[in-house]
Amino acid sequence: QVQLVESGGGLVQAGNSLRLSCAASGRTISSGSMGWFRQAPGKEREFVAAVSWSGGTTYYTDSVKGRFTISRDNAKNLAYLQMNSLKPEDTAVYYCAARRLAVAATTANRYDYWGQGTQVTVSS
Repeated sequence: QVQLVESGGGLVQAGNSLRLSCAASGRTISSGSMGWFRQAPGKEREFVAAVSWSGGTTYYTDSVKGRFTISRDNAKNLAYLQMNSLKPEDTAVYYCAARRLAVAATTANRYDYWGQGTQVTVSS
């Protein structure tokens, strides 16, 4: 079993940056891929970014390409989402997810473990 805890969310003005962290406990995440998803009020949960177990392969949804960077530190059982040039439309609850398989995935139903989420609010 893996427990995931997100942190780093908050309220920022448009154009600023935030870095989200995801701490895994209970079992190492070094053999599986990680992902970030988000859910805005009244909308479905959507894929944001994913990284393979080695960190060598990453995927991003089009709306965040060039602004967000996903990374991981397997030695520390941590994953990160660096978010730059934030926009009001990035406002959502952001969820960290872990997958037992090494290959990164972009759909929520391929992930095995989920965190509780952290709120990101971007004001205009």
